[in-house]
Amino acid sequence: MSEILKANNIVKSYKMGQSTLKVLTGATFSLEKGQFVAIIGASGSGKSTLLHILGALDRADNGTVEYHGNDINEFSSRRLNKYRNRTVGFVFQFYHLLDELTVLENTILPSMAQTSVLGWISRRKTAKKTATELLERLGLAERIKHKPYQLSGGERQRVAIARALINRPELLLADEPTGNLDFETGNGILDILEEFSRDGQTIVMVTHDDRIAARAHRTVKLTDGKIV
Repeated sequence: MSEILKANNIVKSYKMGQSTLKVLTGATFSLEKGQFVAIIGASGSGKSTLLHILGALDRADNGTVEYHGNDINEFSSRRLNKYRNRTVGFVFQFYHLLDELTVLENTILPSMAQTSVLGWISRRKTAKKTATELLERLGLAERIKHKPYQLSGGERQRVAIARALINRPELLLADEPTGNLDFETGNGILDILEEFSRDGQTIVMVTHDDRIAARAHRTVKLTDGKIV
């Protein structure tokens, strides 16, 4: 395996009125290609903050995140947007689907975002085919024309996974992907992540639940703002 991502001594704080909340105090973490890693920690331990920094949704106060040895803080705006859109796929606890769009339209959004209007016209057919194949694989063949509000929680999360994978990202970041689901439905989502992991997808998942973390290949713990 080869290292694709490394966080070095990540420090992050937030201003809370007159006080400062220290969330990450020197977290160091590395990820190899093909790994399925769970980051576990109590609520408020900084798991989601670290995940967002790895995915360039947030920026550390100090420390670096290296992608294939390159510091993403030194990326141009254009390259950083490409990193967020093509290199990384995101799955969130609350799905973040658009109710006015169909399942298929929600899935292809990241593909639309990476090209111009003219470029989209030429690649629209291919994107829809890829999205349809993903949705069929995730058991949503009969839901493609449905709106998110017509789906169950588990189905909505499967749509979110399809959307995260539409651009074939090298890295999938999952933030409490089962946190809004019942036990049985959540296990179904973990089965899906394990299936993609077996196919070689690199995954980082944060959770506060030891049972969920045990489904990953490797578990690291975040305590007092550091990986221990």
